[in-house]
Amino acid sequence: MKRIHSMALVHILGLRPLAGPKTHHRAAVLAVVAVALAIVHVAAAADATDGGTPRLTLGKAFACADYGGNKICLVDKAGKITWQCPASRPQDVWILPNGNLLFSHLKGAKEITRQKKIVWEYETDEHNEIHACQPLPDGMVMIAESGPMRIIEVDREGKIVKQVKLTTKCTRAHGQMRKARKLANGNYLVGQYSDGVVREYGPTGDIIRDIPQKMAFGGIRLPNGNTLIATGDAHRIIEVDAEDNVVWEIGENDLPGNPLRFVAGLQRLPNGNTLVCNWGGHGHIGQQPQIFEVTREKKVVGEVFDFTQFNTISGVFATGLTGDATKYEILR
Repeated sequence: MKRIHSMALVHILGLRPLAGPKTHHRAAVLAVVAVALAIVHVAAAADATDGGTPRLTLGKAFACADYGGNKICLVDKAGKITWQCPASRPQDVWILPNGNLLFSHLKGAKEITRQKKIVWEYETDEHNEIHACQPLPDGMVMIAESGPMRIIEVDREGKIVKQVKLTTKCTRAHGQMRKARKLANGNYLVGQYSDGVVREYGPTGDIIRDIPQKMAFGGIRLPNGNTLIATGDAHRIIEVDAEDNVVWEIGENDLPGNPLRFVAGLQRLPNGNTLVCNWGGHGHIGQQPQIFEVTREKKVVGEVFDFTQFNTISGVFATGLTGDATKYEILR
């Protein structure tokens, strides 16, 4: 909605501001104008958040972490929420082989059943933040813990059985990490947002490789050895080879109707397409789809644009695919 000047609104409303000493009349006119402007501003705010008519063309069932909506959702192929659970600022979500959901929230991680029973949980200190988790073999869970700046692996009893200290120049918990993944070879791939790097660590925390990228959100190691990278507020998606050459890229305005805002969670699908969480925070809520699927040829073939059901989505997990999330077989 366009901004309307107060004098223009006077004419729209059919009011006639008077000159001279008739201050009471002028005050009344100004009062009406103030009320009308308030209504206009409320309507504009609604326009910015309701996002207009929903477009639900993804055609895939999925789970999502709705960061702005403070909830974890299961969504059917028609794009309708079929199940949801409250969660404070969730970023990461997995569907496990047993049907349970594992997800991170700002102060921890949980595994819950479809009946919303908590069967496993880890909670961090109030000064720390958690933005990523991952199911591992034998029921273990990897957690990226910002504040202590470490990767931990936690068993079913909640005991930390492994700790890997990471390297950063950032002292602020919120700026340290976003997505982190353990790789099948035992290394860890960590998006270090403020450091501007996707960093690969060995099993004991030694730095194996740095992939420089401003506002790095996280990386996915692909079967061919390439790394798919989400870049947060740098507004791009890149895929780099083992020598850090960019072999595929989507820029901020490459996709009509889907300008890249804060690029958050990604998932590379078996057909080679990529699911993208186009997080709309930082001033862009309601302006573009929250999730879209894009081909290698940069064609958008499905999207979720619905600010009635969802707010800002940070993580997506497409269901119905072959592969075991606990065995590094889901590329997200």
